[in-house]
Amino acid sequence: MIFGKNDHLVGLDIGAAFVKVAELKTTKKGRTLHKFGIANVPEGMIQEGRIADMEGLAEIIRSLFKSQKIKEKKVALSTGGHSVVIKTISTSKVTDEQLHRNIRAEAEQYIPYDIDEVNIDYQILGDSEYSAEQMNVLLVAVKQDLVDEYVELIHMAGLNPVIIDVDAIALQNVYEILPDVDHERITLLLDVGASKTSVNILQNNNSMMMRDMSNGCYQLVSVVSEQLEVDREKALQIIMGEVDYPESAQVLGDLYEMVVGNWCSDICEVVYSFESGPGNAGVEQIVVSGGGGFIDLLAEKMTKELKVAVSKINPFAGLVSDLKELGELEAYQFLAPIALGLAMRRVDDK
Repeated sequence: MIFGKNDHLVGLDIGAAFVKVAELKTTKKGRTLHKFGIANVPEGMIQEGRIADMEGLAEIIRSLFKSQKIKEKKVALSTGGHSVVIKTISTSKVTDEQLHRNIRAEAEQYIPYDIDEVNIDYQILGDSEYSAEQMNVLLVAVKQDLVDEYVELIHMAGLNPVIIDVDAIALQNVYEILPDVDHERITLLLDVGASKTSVNILQNNNSMMMRDMSNGCYQLVSVVSEQLEVDREKALQIIMGEVDYPESAQVLGDLYEMVVGNWCSDICEVVYSFESGPGNAGVEQIVVSGGGGFIDLLAEKMTKELKVAVSKINPFAGLVSDLKELGELEAYQFLAPIALGLAMRRVDDK
């Protein structure tokens, strides 16, 4: 279900602040970006990863597909947050069939929910680095009621949900096809969204640790709105650089320092936890996406604290484009990766 060739699917990234949609096609030139669109989501429509206004959100999705003239109805979407558990586990080497039979018992040790209330999927990552008799398995569990909620939403929007992925894995899909990437380096993929932050530490395209945290850009929007006495929409525009507010530069600087400093502390705590694990080397580079990509202070603080290079993702770099307005789309480079990663999926993917 989670990991999931008609083949192509439309990538649909439903976030607390924006809905993003992407359609890729395979041509002689390679993966080609055929459609991309983005629409605002009113605050409160999605709360803590759950949908508060089903019909309103379905209408936004319908309108976005219509405005982009996307005819394909089969979609891949993703989720994350507290209702999703992602963990790399080690288990005895067995056949695929036997692992499939055993996985629920294995998963029960790591999932803080009733095993009958979650959808479980997994992917074998390869041999364990610690034992020749063990293998590493990426375990993903999503609460069933969350899956049902998003399936209902997609059907209400007149679409067919084929794959439900995980945000961090969709982002990794895009990262893996970027040019000039040294995949042997231990890399932290950092996605700071509106209401959550996803951390994925990987090497050689294998995820070594994934975490979702409740930090997000809405925290910054909230304090900027309150301190500058502007509505939250304008506060978001200020943060994204769409509106200048030079008369309050000092106030903004202090607010950013406080909120972004808290983000950095929480992210570094995850990194230190990973690096303290047996046999783990240090993170060598960080790639930032999501709304956090618009905030230069985040990269500065992460560089200073972890002493590694921090770059900002350009997910379009690994794609060919037949869109005339690609230059304009680059303004959304930090917001597009998950939708693009989802659009890379195929109907019979596993």
